[in-house]
Amino acid sequence: MNRKIVDIVWFKRDLSVYDNILLLQASRSKGVLLLYIFEPDLWLQPDLSFRQYQFLTDALSDLKKELIEVGGQLIIKVGSAVEVLNELSARYDIRRLWSHQETWNLWTYKRDKQVSLWTKSRGIEWIQPPRNGVIRNLENRDGWSSQWQTLMNKKVICRPDHIDSFYMISDVIPSARSLKLDETQLPSTQKASRAHAIDSLQSFLDMRGSNYMFEMSSPITAEQACSRISPYLAFGQISVREVYQATEKRRKELITSDNNYSKSLKSFASRLRWHCHFIQKLENQPSIETNTLHSAFENLRMNNCDHKTFTAWATGTTGYPMIDACMRYLNATGWLNFRMRAMLVSFASYHLWLDWRVTAKHLARQFLDYEPGIHYNQIQMQSGTTGMNSIRIYNPVKQGVDQDPNGKFIRKWVPELKDIPNQFIHQPWLLEDVNLNYPKPIVDEKLARTAAQEKIYSLKEQIKNSAETKSLVQKHASRLNRKPRRKLKPSTPVKKQLSLGL
Repeated sequence: MNRKIVDIVWFKRDLSVYDNILLLQASRSKGVLLLYIFEPDLWLQPDLSFRQYQFLTDALSDLKKELIEVGGQLIIKVGSAVEVLNELSARYDIRRLWSHQETWNLWTYKRDKQVSLWTKSRGIEWIQPPRNGVIRNLENRDGWSSQWQTLMNKKVICRPDHIDSFYMISDVIPSARSLKLDETQLPSTQKASRAHAIDSLQSFLDMRGSNYMFEMSSPITAEQACSRISPYLAFGQISVREVYQATEKRRKELITSDNNYSKSLKSFASRLRWHCHFIQKLENQPSIETNTLHSAFENLRMNNCDHKTFTAWATGTTGYPMIDACMRYLNATGWLNFRMRAMLVSFASYHLWLDWRVTAKHLARQFLDYEPGIHYNQIQMQSGTTGMNSIRIYNPVKQGVDQDPNGKFIRKWVPELKDIPNQFIHQPWLLEDVNLNYPKPIVDEKLARTAAQEKIYSLKEQIKNSAETKSLVQKHASRLNRKPRRKLKPSTPVKKQLSLGL
């Protein structure tokens, strides 16, 4: 009996019917299978969490509804990608496999290598168009920015009018418990739907983003002033191109009526480019997830992760109020603004001298918007292991004074300190003869910072003109022309171009 000929559209991190070239192609042919593969082994990896699992399952439900509106049926199959494709190959004559290029964690990189071997062995064409400005097989960064800009300016692909897709019974997604995910983790308050993605973006462009440049650094104001679309970008419910074009349109409308708002949106638009810039680094060098970008730093903190110290940092009990408030907030909500993320990493890597590979996994599990390309590059930058970026060591007391001067944020998330006078809220250990139900500082801030500076600057000085350093700059560094910055003291953090928590 002749088997039906099919094209398979494989959804990955692109869970939307909008700006989706795969669906546009699928709508032009008959015999399409719209597939999502739920891979249990992926969810057993140490960088994934219950919070992300819940968001994904809700996002898949939303995608199902979107596809039904255009006549399509989403089929969910459970297993490894090769196992699922083998099963479908036994039932159908697979002509083509469609999926967007994916730059995600090392596990998915290895999986895609296996799928590539599978398709080649069966003579199946695997078509992988790019998505979100990341370019495959890029030799260096020359011209990358102009290519990104060209892609962002292309017309957004509309939702197809109709898709003629096959139907088959979907598998039941494994429970969080069976995947050994921590069900005590609090879910995010952000809803996993395309409608909520659009609402978040629109409210940011219409009102919330007016003081974005000035309010994105403090956790008090950032929750409202930031766009909060990063989870929707991470799961592909909205594309970078959609966001960029909507932002540019609104920015131009505001130039004559509200120039400050327009400048805030210009700043935000630049961060969309940096979003892709960092993912491009992981695309070019997947080992960034597990190995230091510059090999000279490989053994700097290797396996240095004292359990007691790590637990204090991960649970927000270090004795430094701003560190603890930010970590507790992140653990409870799944989001934190960029400057405070950078501070948490800096404190872990420098003051506590913890191995970034271990702290990165904890943060990955907490971030609802976990994006490996951004995540591991930023972790390494804030840990001083790239060999090509400025060293930034954040003083947690100074950050508290700057970003939460009256302790409003601290008192909310560290209630043990709710009755502390303002003058002691950032350094409660200075209070004498007061019995606080709050730990003493886990390290002496100044001594720990000085020791870290000596180690990291000494090594960086040794490799600053090495062939490897020059090679990394050629391979990864941005080609944007920037005004030279004034020279800063080693302990002064430089403001970053990218906001992880857009």
